[in-house]
Amino acid sequence: MGSRALLGSICAVFLALSPLLVEAQQQTYCNPINIDYGYTPIPNFATHGKHRATADPVIVTFKDKYFLFSTNQWGYWWSDDMYDWKFIPRKFLRERNKVYDELCAPAAFVMKDELYLIGSTHGPAFSLWKSKDPTTDNWEIAVDSLKVGAWDPGFLYEEDTDKLYLYWGSSNVFPILGTEINTKTLQSEGYVKPLISLVPEDHGWERFGEYNDNTFLQPFMEGAWMTKHNGKYYLQYGGPGTEFSGYGDGVYVSDQPLDGFAYQDHNPFSYKPGGFARGAGHGATYQDTYGNWWHVSTMIINQKNSFERRIGIWPAGFDEGDVMYCNTAYGDYPTYLPQENADHIKGLFTGWMVLNYNKPVQTSSTLGGYQPNYAVDEDMKTYWSAKTGNKGEWFQTDLGEVSNIHAIQVNYADQDAEFLGKSEGVYHQYKIYSSNDGKKWSLLVDKSNNETDVPHDYIELKNPAKARFLKMENIKMPTGKFALSGFRVFGKGNGEKPKPVEDFIVLRTDPKKFGERRNSWLRWKQNDLADGYVIYFGKSPDKLYGSIMVYGKNEYYFSGMDRTDAYYFQIEAFNNNGISERTPIVKSE
Repeated sequence: MGSRALLGSICAVFLALSPLLVEAQQQTYCNPINIDYGYTPIPNFATHGKHRATADPVIVTFKDKYFLFSTNQWGYWWSDDMYDWKFIPRKFLRERNKVYDELCAPAAFVMKDELYLIGSTHGPAFSLWKSKDPTTDNWEIAVDSLKVGAWDPGFLYEEDTDKLYLYWGSSNVFPILGTEINTKTLQSEGYVKPLISLVPEDHGWERFGEYNDNTFLQPFMEGAWMTKHNGKYYLQYGGPGTEFSGYGDGVYVSDQPLDGFAYQDHNPFSYKPGGFARGAGHGATYQDTYGNWWHVSTMIINQKNSFERRIGIWPAGFDEGDVMYCNTAYGDYPTYLPQENADHIKGLFTGWMVLNYNKPVQTSSTLGGYQPNYAVDEDMKTYWSAKTGNKGEWFQTDLGEVSNIHAIQVNYADQDAEFLGKSEGVYHQYKIYSSNDGKKWSLLVDKSNNETDVPHDYIELKNPAKARFLKMENIKMPTGKFALSGFRVFGKGNGEKPKPVEDFIVLRTDPKKFGERRNSWLRWKQNDLADGYVIYFGKSPDKLYGSIMVYGKNEYYFSGMDRTDAYYFQIEAFNNNGISERTPIVKSE
C-alpha cells in the first residue's frame, strides 16, 4: 500500500472513532433553536427565579442572509445557513431616566435595498431604523417617530406596486388593524381599518386556557404578520395567549391588502400543543435562499414565569390549492436545514428518534425534588438539577441497548441563575462520554474549550456512534446550578418499531346534550411497543396538516376544533426504533 493510501486509511479510521474531533458542516437543527437567549430584563418578571426568555420572533431574508429579531434581547442575530446564529449587540430605543427601553415584539421588512426595523409602541415615540449592512451594527434612523403607534406590528412591502402596509394589534378586546404607509414619508395617511377579530365561539383553538377550556376570560389576538402569495394576502395572527401550550397562529386570506379577509378553513395553520417543546404562536413567515417557505414562532416553557419562552422554526408553505400550512410534526426532533427542492408538506424530519425517553438515569447529586428522570421525560417544563454548578457534577443516561447515535441535544435549565438581561462572557463547558457497558468510557463530545453560550446545544455527529450509555460531565456553568430540562439522544435503536395503532376512535361532543361541537375525545388501544403517538388532523382527508404529539397515553382530549366543520383524523405510533404506518382516516362529522 502506498503512503498516500495508507494515510487515507488511517484518517478514515480516525474519523470513525472520533466523530467530533473534526468540524463538519451541520446538516440539521433541532427546536428550540440554540441561540444565546438573554435573561429576563425585568426583576418583577423573575417571580420564581431569574431565567432566560424571549418571544415574538421575526426572521427576514436579506442579501442571502437570515436576520432574527425578538423581544428584549438588546440586539439581534444573523446567519448564513439558519443554524449558526451570530449575535449583534444593539440598543435601538431611546434612553429614558438613564435606562434604555428595549424592542418588544419587533417588526422587520425589506424595502428596496435596505432592511427596516421597529419595536412595538402604543405611541409615536419609537423610531423606525434602516440598514444596508445589518451584519454589523450599522443602522440609521429612517423616520424619527412612527406616528400611528403600533403594538405587535407587521409590515408588507410590495415591490411591484411600491406600496407598504402596516398591520398591528395585541388585545382581548380590539381587532387587528391595518393601514397603508407612505413609502416616502414612512407615515400613515390616517386611514386605519379594523380587519379581523377572534371568534372563539366558533373556533375552539381560540379559546383561552392551557386546554382551550376557559370560557370566562377573553382570549388575546396578537402578533399580526402578512405574507403575499400568488396574488393573495395571508393575514396571520397569534392566539389565544402566550402562556399556553396551544399557543398557535391562524390566518385569514383576501385578494386585497386591507379588506375582504376570510378565515382559512385549515386553522390554526401553526400549532404544536404536545411534545418536548410546545407552542407555535406569534411568529413570522419567510422564504429561505432557495425560495422555500418557513415559519418562526414562540415556544412555551411557562414555569418560572408566564413569559418564559423560546423560539422554534418550522417548514411551511402553500399547497396546490394555496392553503397555507406549517409542518410541526416531530418539530422538536432533528430537522434538515434549508435545501433545494425541499418538500415541506412531507416535512424535513430526519427520522432520528429519541433513544432515551424515560430510560434509567444516574446522577452525581440531586437538588430537592428536581429528580433525574425529569431530564428524560420529554417535557421541557420539568428538569433535573444537581446540588451545585461545580465542575465534576454529572448526568448519565442508559439507552437500554447499544444504539446508533446521530445527534444529541443538551437543554439547560435556569436553576438559581443570577443574571438579568444580556450578559457578556456567558458560556458553557462540558464533555460527553459513551460506553457499551457503563464501565469503559470513550470521549464522544468535547466542549471543554467552548466559549459560547449554548442553552440548547445541538450536536450532530459527523459519523454515527454506537453506544448504550452516555455520560455528561459538567465543567463550567455560566450561572446557577448544573441543571437539564432535556438530555436528548437521537438516532435509531436495533429493535422493532411499533405496529399500526388499533381501535382508534374519535368521539365528538353532542351539541344536543352539551351545546358544544368544538371538543372531541380521541382514544386508541395502547401499543405495547410505543413511546408515544402523533395524531394528524384536518378538514379534508388530503390536508391533514395539523399534528399533536402525545407521550405515554392512549387518549387525548382535543378542544381545538371549529364548531361547524367536519374533521378527519389519523394516528401513528413511534418509539426509539421508528414510526408505524398510519391508521385509516377517521371522519368526525
